[in-house]
Amino acid sequence: MTRIYLIRHADVENPRRLLYGHLPGFPLSERGRAQAVELGLRLRDRAVQRIVHSPLERARETAHLIRDQLPEQVPLIPEPELREAEFSRYLQGVPFWQIPVRRPLWLVHKARRGLLPGDEAIDRLGGRLLEVMFRVARDYPADASALVSHADPLQAAWVLIDRRPHTERELYRKQVDRAGVLEVDVEDEQVVGVSYVAPPGRAAPDGHRPAAPPAAPPATPPSS
Repeated sequence: MTRIYLIRHADVENPRRLLYGHLPGFPLSERGRAQAVELGLRLRDRAVQRIVHSPLERARETAHLIRDQLPEQVPLIPEPELREAEFSRYLQGVPFWQIPVRRPLWLVHKARRGLLPGDEAIDRLGGRLLEVMFRVARDYPADASALVSHADPLQAAWVLIDRRPHTERELYRKQVDRAGVLEVDVEDEQVVGVSYVAPPGRAAPDGHRPAAPPAAPPATPPSS
């Protein structure tokens, strides 16, 4: 059995409350840096052998800070398939409250994902993250690994893992908070357990389903 930690990036410096999407210049906030350090300390005894991360700044910084707390300097591996949702390129740069007025196609997106060019249906959005997860589990079956991504891809992956309906309601019914973690156990290309670990000071969302033991598999030497 292979343990994979699916991690949402930590809190972002965003005083203007913009939807930042794929834009540069949005590093972690002071709170976010503290969250990432705490995540690293939590994972310190979990024998994580690599951190695969979205190339976006907030995910990359989260991955670096996590690694700095681990006993060894494990590899950091950028992976484009862990990026933010593609539709956020259309929304980015606008304050949240102005989105319905300045980005009117958002209404179509919310009604049914995947209809518009550049939009991703839930199965595609979560599927690209799960493809990375299964590939890492296949390549390193004896190791624990961490993947750092973004809210919508992680929540879409959770919908697929749970085999819930592919609806907007289900996408946000069980949310992964900033610095939240889905602990996933994989065996024979199948998910055999998943549980959500909330960030410090936050309760787990409704529907929390601890289906896997909290401890990681026994530590093994890193792959060559």
